[in-house]
Amino acid sequence: MNNTPNGKLYLIPTTLGATSALEVLPISVKKVVEMIDHYIVENEKAARRSIKAISASKSQPSLQLNLLNKFTEASEIPGYLQPCLDGINIGLLSDAGVPGVADPGAEVVKIAHQKGIQVVPLVGPSSILMAMMASGMNGQSFAFNGYLPIEQKQRKMELKRLEKLSFEQGQSQLFIETPYRNDKMLQDIVSTVHSETQVCVACDITLPTEFILTKTASDWKASMPELHKRPAIFIIHKGI
Repeated sequence: MNNTPNGKLYLIPTTLGATSALEVLPISVKKVVEMIDHYIVENEKAARRSIKAISASKSQPSLQLNLLNKFTEASEIPGYLQPCLDGINIGLLSDAGVPGVADPGAEVVKIAHQKGIQVVPLVGPSSILMAMMASGMNGQSFAFNGYLPIEQKQRKMELKRLEKLSFEQGQSQLFIETPYRNDKMLQDIVSTVHSETQVCVACDITLPTEFILTKTASDWKASMPELHKRPAIFIIHKGI
């Protein structure tokens, strides 16, 4: 019987783009990165770059990285947590923002709970939460809907459904798009929802080019920003 206490699973946030890590991450994140050598990551190159940005003195050869992405077999994931069962701490590292939210790391966290491993979330930038904070919309009730359908007819139907939901439940509705389709997304939003529906566009959050603005759909029609290839979150809310 192994009497060694379980290691912990630390959920480690990263920057939302090319900005200094320690401008948006607290010193507690740096301390955790410096003590952990085992990581679960989406992309090895990006993970090593993030770790180096957080702690330049961290030994790269000592890192042990397990990949978690769309090619990872579900049967592999429980084994990634074996070091925790052996008393070793593991870091779950997101490519951008916080792990487990709009991020494949949620499955790792779920299994950690099942195995009795303590999960420790660390403070860091969440584009979803930061967009909601800055939108002026209902922070008491909101929902993140991920990606909307690509096909225009279906997407417009979904926009109408979300707008109706926001009106009936007073709930702000958030969603994202692949950055190179952002301009088309905003065009579809303002041409589909009611002219007085509030629309927030939040892009390049925490970066020098950050742009966050809430206006009615009709006001957006008169002045459309350039969003091509800029990470963005959209929020809609139809009031009474």
